[in-house]
Amino acid sequence: MLKKLLEYARDYRKKTYQAIATMLIGVGMNILPFLFIYQIITPLIMHQQISTHYIIFRVIAIAISLILYAVFYVKGLALSHQSAYHTLKNIRISLQCKLEKQPLGVIQEKGVGAHKKTFIDDIEAIELLLAHALPEGISNLAIPLFIYIVMFIVDWKLALLSLGSLPIGLLAMGAMFKIGMKEMSNYYASAQKMNNTIIEYVNGMEVVKVFNRDGESYHRFENDIRGYRDFTLAWYKACWPWMALYNSILPCVALLTLPFGSWLVLHNYSSLPDLVLILCLSFAIGTPLLRALAFVSTLPQISYKIESLEKMLSAPPLQQTSDCFKDRNHHISFDNVSFAYNNNVVLHNINLEIKEGSLTALIGESGSGKSTLAKLLVHFYDVHSGSIKIGNQDLRQMSIETLNNQIAYVSQEQFLFNTTLMENIRMGRLDASDEEVYQAASKAQCDEFLSRLELGIHTLAGDGGKQLSGGERQRISLARAILKDAPIIVLDEATAFMDPENEEKMNAAIAEVIKDKTVIVIAHHLHSIINAHQICVLKNGYLNAVGTHQELIDTCLEYQKLWTMANNSANWRVSHNQGGN
Repeated sequence: MLKKLLEYARDYRKKTYQAIATMLIGVGMNILPFLFIYQIITPLIMHQQISTHYIIFRVIAIAISLILYAVFYVKGLALSHQSAYHTLKNIRISLQCKLEKQPLGVIQEKGVGAHKKTFIDDIEAIELLLAHALPEGISNLAIPLFIYIVMFIVDWKLALLSLGSLPIGLLAMGAMFKIGMKEMSNYYASAQKMNNTIIEYVNGMEVVKVFNRDGESYHRFENDIRGYRDFTLAWYKACWPWMALYNSILPCVALLTLPFGSWLVLHNYSSLPDLVLILCLSFAIGTPLLRALAFVSTLPQISYKIESLEKMLSAPPLQQTSDCFKDRNHHISFDNVSFAYNNNVVLHNINLEIKEGSLTALIGESGSGKSTLAKLLVHFYDVHSGSIKIGNQDLRQMSIETLNNQIAYVSQEQFLFNTTLMENIRMGRLDASDEEVYQAASKAQCDEFLSRLELGIHTLAGDGGKQLSGGERQRISLARAILKDAPIIVLDEATAFMDPENEEKMNAAIAEVIKDKTVIVIAHHLHSIINAHQICVLKNGYLNAVGTHQELIDTCLEYQKLWTMANNSANWRVSHNQGGN
């Protein structure tokens, strides 16, 4: 575990080692005052004459030792923090790169709260390990071990007495670790659930207020927070007694040494100076041992967080190579494609051919698998069986970057970053000039609403694009696709929830983007795709039928049903509008 973490430190590993060495010297300096005290006490109890200069010299030496301890300890902390935060930066960057290469489903299943916890909370725990627990823990444990060796050299009988509290303390520590790791999974599961709930509650505040659901929403919010509280307290309740036991027992190194050591001295089994030295060394051990234990008690949490982080870092990525697109033909083929979400099969042996330059519509009831099929094409997931090819090249035999250059994907919910609208559009092609961005925005029918904005295309989109309406956000996302100018266009119900005015503008923009392209449309309104080269009807994850509008009207019962529903919906809309007039 530690070796893997230090790999992320790279050149800064040396600073971690330097921090440990520096703190070792610092802790050693903190032991010296007890030796100087021994040198003062021993002559006194042995009734030996000592000069004032003798005492002053050792008092000064004690002061210098304490100053050097502070200097070396602070220097060690500075070195360890440099290494730690450099390592955290590398881990976060590595994790971000890892996430980009993982299937979208893996990311979405965990939720925003879980990823926030990983990127911030769990990785910050590593800072505690690298900046504190590792250098301070090692140095504060190493010095006591060295002192115990010295004790055994001085008097092995007194040394054994000073170790009397150690077995009890270690047993208590072992019990704490065992209980802590057992309860840790529930503790962190509740933390992740709470984080997700908080983020969901805040993001959905508009819905909560509009539909007057404060009570119900807050009740679920409160329950998850209480759940986190209960699991946290349960964990501490199980661990606290053992923490208290070893924290009180382990540092008591003089507990047996003083009474039994005195008996040994009185019976001439040990000498009085040796007892004084052993006692001084025992008191010297107490402080570093307590500091070491303070970090040891956090190890179950740190260990669990690192294991969770390692699982995420080691999660299998999307299958891909570093190859470029080697074909000139953008013919698309689905060969016996099957796919499942969490063992729930949603696509069954799909076989479909889409010719270059054609318009293909995917239709079906909700849950039929049409959006999943589109997402497989843009490689949001790996197929479970079968293959998807562009030209004669499997998607898995090219890099994600290469595939992204071949496909522009526009869904019904496009995210806008809180930067200018120009920069949001420019994400379609980062090297595009301002003029090219303006042209793409114009082709996407954005001119009308951009002219109403004080800063026009330089207006900030707001958090998630909240400054714009849904239809306006869609046209910005379509402008991205126009700017990208990819040979394949996937439109995933891009106009599903638009009002008639915005839908008309969006359709005009779509007509611009699909010119001379291979186009796949997931259709919500069937009347918009009657002129498609082929219409694919999906039902319960199966490809039910493929054909033109007229062919399907004549032969496909499922399409006839969907077409009837579409006509009824259109008639309802007309009647409703007439009634309003």
